[in-house]
Amino acid sequence: MPRTLGKGRTYVYMLPWREQDLLKVGFSRQPLVRLRTLHRRFFDVFDLDRGYLLETERLAQARRIERDLILRHAEHRSPPPLVVPDAAAGYSEWFCGVSADVTAELHEIADREGFVLHALCEWLRQVLESQSDGLYEWSLRQLEAIEYETFNVPVAFQLGEAARSLRYVMDACEAVGLPLDRLFPQSAMAWRALN
Repeated sequence: MPRTLGKGRTYVYMLPWREQDLLKVGFSRQPLVRLRTLHRRFFDVFDLDRGYLLETERLAQARRIERDLILRHAEHRSPPPLVVPDAAAGYSEWFCGVSADVTAELHEIADREGFVLHALCEWLRQVLESQSDGLYEWSLRQLEAIEYETFNVPVAFQLGEAARSLRYVMDACEAVGLPLDRLFPQSAMAWRALN
């Protein structure tokens, strides 16, 4: 494995589960990628409005903060939800009943150490909006692929990848409050309404 630098923005994340008092703590240099590994439709299972990202300047800082949170709340460990893939879930970073405590601790760490604490939904909105320039053309290509597959591929061999991708991106944008009619062509909006 190639060596990586310890410097560079790294995020400590707190991801509350939507349906129960359960949360995931960890760190990542690419939180959006990490969310997707935990669940493809992360915006359906995590409560984005209650989640946080603490932005650190170095990987070592994020590791230290994550370790401190894990040790402080060790007695509240919980197994991960069954819908999270085993390879992504981790075995010691899920906790039950400590959401308010971890939220307060992240605020305190941010104030004490001068780190930026991002509301997860707002951070995701900014990231997705920064990638929005290409969504219009990309969605037109997805619609072409959907149409081609529908009319040229026998039903038994249709994979539906373009449809899943388009629905996923539109749903993710909607989940963080981006106005779909500004980002996607009318044909994509009409397709989504019917599917």
